Amino acid sequence: MIQRPASPSQSQGNGAVPPTVLVVDDDPSLREALSSLFRSVGTRVELFGSAPELLNSRLPDGPSCLVLDIRLPEVSGLEFQTQLGKAGIHLPIIFMTGHGDIPMSVRAMKAGAVDFLTKPFRDQDILDAVAGALERDRQRRERDRVLSELQSLVRTLTPREREVMAFVATGLMNKQIAGEMQLSEITVKIHRGRLMKKMGARTLADLVKMAGALGIDAPGK
Repeated sequence: MIQRPASPSQSQGNGAVPPTVLVVDDDPSLREALSSLFRSVGTRVELFGSAPELLNSRLPDGPSCLVLDIRLPEVSGLEFQTQLGKAGIHLPIIFMTGHGDIPMSVRAMKAGAVDFLTKPFRDQDILDAVAGALERDRQRRERDRVLSELQSLVRTLTPREREVMAFVATGLMNKQIAGEMQLSEITVKIHRGRLMKKMGARTLADLVKMAGALGIDAPGK
């Protein structure tokens, strides 16, 4: 069973955790060669001979990607990709194969793989693919961190404040919101001021972006 990393709110922050490449291949010589290559550019590496080995490990807390052989014992690379997706684990995957074909490549890419390299490949090709995958994971983790913080903040809102936030996000003015909620305009202004303070929104545009990120719609939608 895969042991998940800490949640965005629990981790130390992306800047404190070095990026990690997870290599899964049943060829020991290739694993070691890739390990030396990635370490030569300052990237941490964890090596596995099969998908089950990785399944029994804890995933890194920082930006990471998976360099995965498509033909593995027990569980194939494509099957493992499917398992990760079902488990809600979204590591960027770079597939390697010595026997690749077009349908296999298409299936892997449609399922979210970021690259598909045929052995033997140039060192620079795999380094470029890994750099792109790690950057993609950094961005995903940052989005997850921001969303986690917003979700924590929105839980501090009262039901009225949350309702006002939803109406504000649709572009309604205070007077219109007051009519929708059957409140006085001054009461709406008070709710709006409080919710903006709680959410840390400096401007109306900030609040609208937050509502969009949180998927908050106008009441009744």
